[in-house]
Amino acid sequence: MISADDYVIDLIQTEQLVPPETVAAAREYVLSQGTTEENADTEALTLLVDKGYTTWAAITAALAQQFDMEVADLEGIRPTPEALERMGRELADRYNVLPLQIEGPQMLAVTADPLDTDMMDELARVLGMSVSFRLAPPDDIRAAIKSAYGDDGLPQSDAMKALFGDAGPGVNIPGNDAKGASADDAPIIKYVNLLITEAIRRRASDIHMEPLEKRFRVRYRIDGVLQEVENPPKRLQASIIARLKLMAEVSLAEKRIPQDGRIQIQVSGKDVDLRVSVLPTVYGESIVMRILDKEGLRLGLPELGFFSDDQATFQKIITGADGIFLVTGPTGSGKSTTLYSALNYINQPDRKIITVEDPVEYQMPGINQVQVRREVGMTFSAALRSMLRQAPNIIMIGEIRDLETAEIAVNASLTGHMVFSTLHTNDAPSAVSRLVDIGVKPFLVSASLRGVLAQRLVRRICPDCTESYNPTEKELISIGMTVGDLSSSNFQKGRGCSKCHNTGYRGRRGVFEIFMVNEEIQEMIYRNVSLVDLRRKVRELGMRTMREDGIRKIAAGITSVEEVLSTTVEVE
Repeated sequence: MISADDYVIDLIQTEQLVPPETVAAAREYVLSQGTTEENADTEALTLLVDKGYTTWAAITAALAQQFDMEVADLEGIRPTPEALERMGRELADRYNVLPLQIEGPQMLAVTADPLDTDMMDELARVLGMSVSFRLAPPDDIRAAIKSAYGDDGLPQSDAMKALFGDAGPGVNIPGNDAKGASADDAPIIKYVNLLITEAIRRRASDIHMEPLEKRFRVRYRIDGVLQEVENPPKRLQASIIARLKLMAEVSLAEKRIPQDGRIQIQVSGKDVDLRVSVLPTVYGESIVMRILDKEGLRLGLPELGFFSDDQATFQKIITGADGIFLVTGPTGSGKSTTLYSALNYINQPDRKIITVEDPVEYQMPGINQVQVRREVGMTFSAALRSMLRQAPNIIMIGEIRDLETAEIAVNASLTGHMVFSTLHTNDAPSAVSRLVDIGVKPFLVSASLRGVLAQRLVRRICPDCTESYNPTEKELISIGMTVGDLSSSNFQKGRGCSKCHNTGYRGRRGVFEIFMVNEEIQEMIYRNVSLVDLRRKVRELGMRTMREDGIRKIAAGITSVEEVLSTTVEVE
């Protein structure tokens, strides 16, 4: 659909493509059907084309003359492979733009909308080159994109048409029975299945479905960044939410309080778990589905992002006989994946491992996993007390949240158990002060703590479109490097390709700081020294900060300066 439809409505009258009285009648009709004044021009234009009063070809010709642009004959044009690869299917579908060819620093492409300067600026920014445009009708461009890229993976726009009708969101055309736009079960089920399948195909970690005032927004979180996809019609919001609540086995009638559920489905022969959160908002219930990737649990430690020296330190801690090992960081920093990977590494037939979690995110073979159920009294502390009578070698606690849980964890570590858990702190040394703040005596922290791993996730440069580059002086200064350091560094950036959806990044890796507790640190913790003094001492003993580990990964060509600067902080 061409944007700025008020301009197009004026144009078709000025160019005498449609009589003014017919345009006025179309607007009056769509307003009588409940269309808002804001959307009246859009739906009136659709109605006029649909009823044969004008055509998109005629409108395109008028726009071309108005903007002094050339009309593209898509039947006689074959896009070059280089142009298709550079733009990628994702961008082409999102903006309904067909790339044609690349000539030096410029791409030639076809659009239906010469007024969308935001789209033009965004394409130039993402592609890293200027883009010149020809014009063609919107449906012709969609068909040409489908033909050029093939039919592997139904694009969302085509899926919307197939499921909800050609009219699009909120359009009700006289004489059209709009079967596809109804809220019958079949289209809703197909849409939800498509939504989940597409999210998994694009390696999303979350699906966000958010009711707004005038639309129902759908976004995927890919490599930590939210990306909006084509939204379903607002009128189907209630039906889609009801379908998801049914799949998650939560109450359909309850719309006043938050609810949590779980969906277990099979996609392409692979079992997939989704953790579902339902939250009432002003405009309806917001749903977030977290996709639990069991494949990630089988990652080796190098795939988490460890360099060999840090990996050796990490392995030494987790294979210890007793004590507490903590992983710290904010929500979404990969703590659970790191802990599960550690459990997977040490999971041997001669060791008994028990976990207590809220909720159990991943079910791992050979490990006894306990689900917290507060409504029946199965809290973290209650589960831990019972677990100790099961004589485990290794205990994993989802999170240390209060003094009772912390004390049981400490007592378990002091009686010959290895305890893994997580805390929410900004860096590794802060875990000590956090435990003391909770109420654990400093001498107990000193005796039980073996190490702390703090981590963040940074996006990894796409291996399929990576290329070397020389950083600017400003970039070097920002990470504390000089021009002389370039000879031993391998700065890389992602050009953008179809496999990374033109972002230049694909996948994520961790940046870490590992805080080892030796006798000197134990003595300082026992004396309850300040966090500033403790941090200064561990830095003297050789602990690298997350910023410094990130700089190593920049120099190795794994990630970019922007990613490390936006994710970590500089520590003196």
